[in-house]
Amino acid sequence: MPRPICAHIHTAALAANLERARRCAADARVWAVVKANAYGHGIERVWGAFRSADGFALLDLQEAERVRALGWRGPILLLEGVFEARDLELCSRLSLWHTVHCDEQIDMLAAHKTQQPQRVFLKLNSGMNRLGFAPPRYRSAWARLNALTQVDEISHMTHFSDADGPRGIAHQWQAFCTATRDLPGERSVCNSAAILRHAGDAQVRGDWVRTGIALYGSAPDFPEHSAATWELAPTMTLSTQLLAVQQLQAGDSVGYGSRFIAEAPMRIGVAACGYADGYPRHADTGTPVLVGGVRTRLVGRVSMDMVTVDLEPVFSAGVEPGFGTEVTLWGRSGSGTVLPIDEVAQAAGTVGYELMCALAQRVPVLTD
Repeated sequence: MPRPICAHIHTAALAANLERARRCAADARVWAVVKANAYGHGIERVWGAFRSADGFALLDLQEAERVRALGWRGPILLLEGVFEARDLELCSRLSLWHTVHCDEQIDMLAAHKTQQPQRVFLKLNSGMNRLGFAPPRYRSAWARLNALTQVDEISHMTHFSDADGPRGIAHQWQAFCTATRDLPGERSVCNSAAILRHAGDAQVRGDWVRTGIALYGSAPDFPEHSAATWELAPTMTLSTQLLAVQQLQAGDSVGYGSRFIAEAPMRIGVAACGYADGYPRHADTGTPVLVGGVRTRLVGRVSMDMVTVDLEPVFSAGVEPGFGTEVTLWGRSGSGTVLPIDEVAQAAGTVGYELMCALAQRVPVLTD
């Protein structure tokens, strides 16, 4: 049989999370963000669950081609726009909408020969300081675009840096309102955190919301709120099985570097999952894991193909773990117990986004 590790993608949960975002978005249209191969879930696997979205947003032209090949005829937005002039030819052929965030992209449009004017989203740098025109230059960028015959409709967008935290969105929202005042065109400002926390304000909600991590069952503002608090369902389960059970005595060490030393006699399990599967190597002793549906902890250092787990809480719960017992690294166990990916990520010093995207190609993926 193949190695027992497997990732399950839960399509019903994906669809439910999209509908949850739509309820928050009220009358706004919803982009399903499927960049990074749908946050590691696979575009083809999420397609059916997201077909009720109003559009798909992504970065990569090849991913845009995949979405079109699946039969999608609605809007597709390139969130970082084009990277070279010839990309505009594909935008014309595939009817892609694209972000404009710099003068070079306007120059490309001005030189582009097309009979089909293009829909663009002009991006304001309202304080994130990654992409976009600074507020003093935004209106002149809009005027340049508006003068081009290659451009049809111009929408306005920005990206909030602190929608998930106490600083909030007020400072960026004010910058956006000032820069776009009286300019025609639709607005898009809300990411997942803003949708959940701030979209009750119809002005902030705007015409389009961009739903990313919330679609995939992770809370954008964890640990202040959990996925369950936001009524988001886990969409990916990473599970494996025990390969062995070891009996330790006090003073015995576990794994490379002897990072864990047993303080008393204890039993540990060895599970078929490691950093070559995408599990974070920096996950330390104490990172939560489920064995037979019972919550326990990682012990020792993660290796390439294996992790070791404390079995004492499992035995104490009346479960007799052994060779072949289910181990859930994150997601929903066979017994229905959920280990939120955000809790695993926090213990490993990262975020759920990274764990999803890091799933290795060697891990078989099933959908249900």
